[in-house]
Amino acid sequence: MDHIVTVQDAVTAFADWLEPTAAELDAVEVEMPAILADVDLLDAQILTLDRVPNELDTARLRRAQRRVLRERAALANVAFGRQSGGAA
Repeated sequence: MDHIVTVQDAVTAFADWLEPTAAELDAVEVEMPAILADVDLLDAQILTLDRVPNELDTARLRRAQRRVLRERAALANVAFGRQSGGAA
């Protein structure tokens, strides 16, 4: 029995178009503060999975949630071309 195998992965594994473009890397860089805020919130939530949150845990969760909201609002302002901090 002959096996038919594809060589596409071997051929395209090193193709230039598989790398992220400069624009994609710039977009990730812009979103990085929001991503890191999400990671901090997830870390705070993981800490409280196996116990009742104490006062410090509750403050950490609130701080992380506020940071996520602040970073997402800043990202939305960038996406819609608005300036942050000021009345329109």
